[in-house]
Amino acid sequence: MHIGLIMDGNGRWAQKRGLPRDAGHIEGMKALKRIIRYSATVPEVDCLTLYVFSTENWRRPQVEVKYLMNLLASRTVAETPFLRENGVRILVRGDLSGLPQKPRQALEKLVADTAGGKNLTCVLAVNYGGQDEIVRSVNRFIQAHPGQAISADDIRQNMDVQVPPPDIIARSAGELRLSNFLLWDSAYAEIYSSPDLWPDWDSAQIDEVIRVFKSRNRRFGGL
Repeated sequence: MHIGLIMDGNGRWAQKRGLPRDAGHIEGMKALKRIIRYSATVPEVDCLTLYVFSTENWRRPQVEVKYLMNLLASRTVAETPFLRENGVRILVRGDLSGLPQKPRQALEKLVADTAGGKNLTCVLAVNYGGQDEIVRSVNRFIQAHPGQAISADDIRQNMDVQVPPPDIIARSAGELRLSNFLLWDSAYAEIYSSPDLWPDWDSAQIDEVIRVFKSRNRRFGGL
């Protein structure tokens, strides 16, 4: 099972406790580790795609953006032993060319250092937007095959990573929108919204996502 996760609510979690937004992001990182560790042990789950930083997140205050980029660069390096210990392979989805040098290089190294992971594939969507990915995929095809008509398979084969589409997309904090996440691959994904803010997530929420998915009747346009 491939689960897409829109991790929402770090700021609200901090605000409820009278803490700065940075504290919410730190707790969100802790939740992310719990989710990855647990998912690597669950037979039903073989892939997670995590919405880490969107193409729209650059619109946030520059102080927060700088903090998030520094956090991404530092934690990427620090968590490599944890990921390897849990058999997690990291892939990255998004336009890495738009990232500052340190987080870009850290992510590229993380992909190489975790290539042997067998328990779970974890796709980090960083500087990612579904519309942007489709545009970049089309441009890759046009550059390689000028003048040729493009098909749905051509777009799929030129996406950032080659993983199966998500079976279910889950969003924390009770929100009910995709926010430009996996727009192409979500065509037949089930959708689930959890009321829990992202820093409060642990194994119970993943179990609930799996339960919800198993309760759905997937017809893919048929009867």
